[in-house]
Amino acid sequence: MFALLRRTRVVLLVVFFVAGSTLYMLMDQSREPSLNMVFPPSGIQLDSETLKFRADAIKEAYQHSWDGYMKYAYPQDELLPMSKKGGNSMSGWGASVIDGIGTAVLMELDDVVQKQLEFIATIDYTKCEHVISMFETTIRYLGGMLSAYDLLAGPYSKTFHAGKGEKNYDLVNKLVYQSVKLADALKFAFDTTTGIPSGYFRLGDGAVKSNDINIIAGIGTLVLEWTRLSDLTGDPQYTRLAQKAQEYLLVVENPEVGEPFPGLLGTHVRLNDGNFQDSFGGWGALGDSYYEYLIKMWVYDQKRFKRYRNRWVEAADSTIKYLASSPPTRTDLVFVAEYSNKDSIAFRGSHLACFIGGNFLLGGQSLQSNKYNVFGLQLVNGCHETYAGTPSHIGPEEFGWDATLVPGGHKEFFEKNGWYYRGESDYRLRPEVIESYYHAYVVTKDNKYREWAWDAFLAINRTCRTENGFTSIHDVTREDGGRKDDKQESFWFAEVLKYLFLIFNEEGIQAKQKIGFVKGHKQRWVFNTEAHPMKVMV
Repeated sequence: MFALLRRTRVVLLVVFFVAGSTLYMLMDQSREPSLNMVFPPSGIQLDSETLKFRADAIKEAYQHSWDGYMKYAYPQDELLPMSKKGGNSMSGWGASVIDGIGTAVLMELDDVVQKQLEFIATIDYTKCEHVISMFETTIRYLGGMLSAYDLLAGPYSKTFHAGKGEKNYDLVNKLVYQSVKLADALKFAFDTTTGIPSGYFRLGDGAVKSNDINIIAGIGTLVLEWTRLSDLTGDPQYTRLAQKAQEYLLVVENPEVGEPFPGLLGTHVRLNDGNFQDSFGGWGALGDSYYEYLIKMWVYDQKRFKRYRNRWVEAADSTIKYLASSPPTRTDLVFVAEYSNKDSIAFRGSHLACFIGGNFLLGGQSLQSNKYNVFGLQLVNGCHETYAGTPSHIGPEEFGWDATLVPGGHKEFFEKNGWYYRGESDYRLRPEVIESYYHAYVVTKDNKYREWAWDAFLAINRTCRTENGFTSIHDVTREDGGRKDDKQESFWFAEVLKYLFLIFNEEGIQAKQKIGFVKGHKQRWVFNTEAHPMKVMV
């Protein structure tokens, strides 16, 4: 590690890893420069007509996706647009309906919302023929219903209820009733020696698919939804269950195995004693949303969740210190590496992990720290380059930047772009890069990020759109995206289209109640990991 280079009041710490240089500026705590000093504004101007045109185009994409779902898949979980039928990968309770309702509310698609509410009121959450994922069911179903309630009982109540009588008030209240029914059906999963929930199980006979371990994302991505349910109902049992499980991640009993860097954890935790089985991890799959929720819980309630904030700061600082990395051919880019233990760093990333830029920006805004804002914007720029560098203009599922592992035939591409395709090169309608664009725009108000989001939408609309909806594609290395993989994910409604719409309609949302930050850095809403906005405690 090089010595610190001092220049007036700014300290630059340049950390070099084996595979490339980390180019991250840690600011002198006594005086952090403004974001405009580090990231000069682009000066791009967008008029109201352009913004409305783009927001309307995104609404049309939602309506097109919804119409195809209703025609061929309702009330199953998702549309298979190429096969013209439905699929049930998320418990068979109509995941696309619940995942999609919040976005439809924000878009003021009242006829769609009406149909969604009427369906949700009929679901029997005590019956399910499928193996249930505690994680997915919580973030999609429970999160979706609670968010819809907060929106429809709050800023969108007058618009939606106007002239429709008491029936709609009953349907909105039913969202909380159904949330309780679902949580009561799921809560037996916490009945383990430690209180850490089983990750997969069946209802009815109680058969458990995985009764020995869970992952930190599966343990640490329940607390926002279950706490919100307690706060809405006044019944503390739900938040107690989720917070008891979370304790094993907030305080690691054996850090030598489970916490290789301060705040950064291993992945698998035993249900019988709460101990970690390994020390590998990062901000990608299996761990991602655990870190995401630490800062979001503090945003949700700053009085109750200071420990969560402190734990996020630990993880964020360790990420900057130990995992930030730049490719040797593109030292202007910054990515976040993974680890097997504290002595083994892997220079690889994923589309899933590209939410991290937005999460650092959320932390920077809520903590009023430009250190995290600067790092977050660097990560947003890095993930943008994975989109800009492909023929389809969509980033791949996996990528790497280790100069010693560049595949044959990819060296010229690596020299130019600073990364290479690793493993899967498909696109699964994932939201993470666009999610980070949204946060970058909220923080900077720079229309550059709106342009990046629009470019992403145009690419997705060109390659993933079908006659009946949208679908994942097989190969982003081809201009046309290659083979269409026949699945319209429910999070297409919940996340991709919501973040896109908000990027271009943030000002319109303000007329009711702004979903992003408001004056004084106090946020009124916080997104769960499925992009369902929930009202924060005041």
